[in-house]
Amino acid sequence: MARELFDSAPEPGRAGASAEDAPLAERMRPAALEDVVGQEHVLGPGKMLSLLLEGELRQSLILWGPPGVGKTTLARLIAQRSSLRFTPFSAVLSGIKEVREVMGQAAAERARSGLRTLLFVDEIHRFNKAQQDAFLPFMESGDIVLIGATTENPSFELNGALLSRSRVVILQPLSVEALVALLERALRDERGLRGRLAASREMLERIAHAADGDARRALNLLETAYSISRPGAALDDALLAQALQRKQLAYDRAGEQHYNLISALHKSIRNSDDNASLYWLTRMLEAGEDRDFLARRLIRIAVEDIGLADPFALRVALDGADAWQRLGTPEGELALVQVVVYLARAKKSNALYAAYGAAVEDVQRTAAEPVPLHLRNAPTALMKAAGYGAGYRYAHDDPKAAQEMTCLPPGLLGKRYFPERR
Repeated sequence: MARELFDSAPEPGRAGASAEDAPLAERMRPAALEDVVGQEHVLGPGKMLSLLLEGELRQSLILWGPPGVGKTTLARLIAQRSSLRFTPFSAVLSGIKEVREVMGQAAAERARSGLRTLLFVDEIHRFNKAQQDAFLPFMESGDIVLIGATTENPSFELNGALLSRSRVVILQPLSVEALVALLERALRDERGLRGRLAASREMLERIAHAADGDARRALNLLETAYSISRPGAALDDALLAQALQRKQLAYDRAGEQHYNLISALHKSIRNSDDNASLYWLTRMLEAGEDRDFLARRLIRIAVEDIGLADPFALRVALDGADAWQRLGTPEGELALVQVVVYLARAKKSNALYAAYGAAVEDVQRTAAEPVPLHLRNAPTALMKAAGYGAGYRYAHDDPKAAQEMTCLPPGLLGKRYFPERR
């Protein structure tokens, strides 16, 4: 049964991947290393993947990067140059039963012919930690060399035992230049559009910008433009607008994109960069981020990074959150924009944040000393007789009390959480 999962997947270098009815992105998949664009940080001369492709792959790999940056292509090229038996496998279509079947086949093949299996697992993060464990004995015994592809951070999605037996290769979104080169090739190549659509570099750059580093998305956009064009037409503004429609941003509200973008927003506000702050907020709004989450983070920033330097910032953040709740989408977003710009332009101080952290540390580190007698409440005669409240000085009537009366417990006398006031 497991073999049936793989029969439809083209082997590396086979012509099936370039069939006329296949999507343009599949037809243009590089069949040789020299056709790969981008990823120079791992594919350049002397870089890690280049060195691996020159010899036999012996170490398992985890290819980590966003969609459309060449993870599957690189796995196939590595297999193409290897003497290992290549088996592609999709975590989307299979479960633990299929994993065990494939592992059994790999062990049997090695026992029969001595040939190891190069197992490519697409979307490996879809497997839970128990399913990932099923690979470990076969990696340990040498029956398989694993190449896993994932769009999610391996630190979060893959178990430590699997990571310790693998080398993580980080792939980057493709640059605009790389995407334009790929689109130009698709326009003229026999596997692509064969010159049936003309396009200026400016038009191709606009497609590349809309693709956000994703080669598959760029080629799909080009193919969409071609499919709605008239014979012999050139790609122009009107045609491109129809193909692009509204840009869909790659975003995962529970994943790394979420945390990276909110970090960028928070740090841009802290750095008083109102332009960057507005950009990162807009990125999150356009990608569909939870507005309540954003409002809560802005309130936090108002107290953590601005605090006493501009106490009104907290009121602005609270009012902005209230305005969003009252107005909703789309008008309410403008209230969040106003809050972000105000916070970015406000004076900054983390004195409250740092002082609170220091006080927490003291509470945890030092003994919980009794409250000094002169600070205690004395509502009964017995408590007064025991000395509760004795020596207390009322600061409104006794101006010197602020300097002469101590309020910290004896073990912390003289402790300062804030700079001395002038």
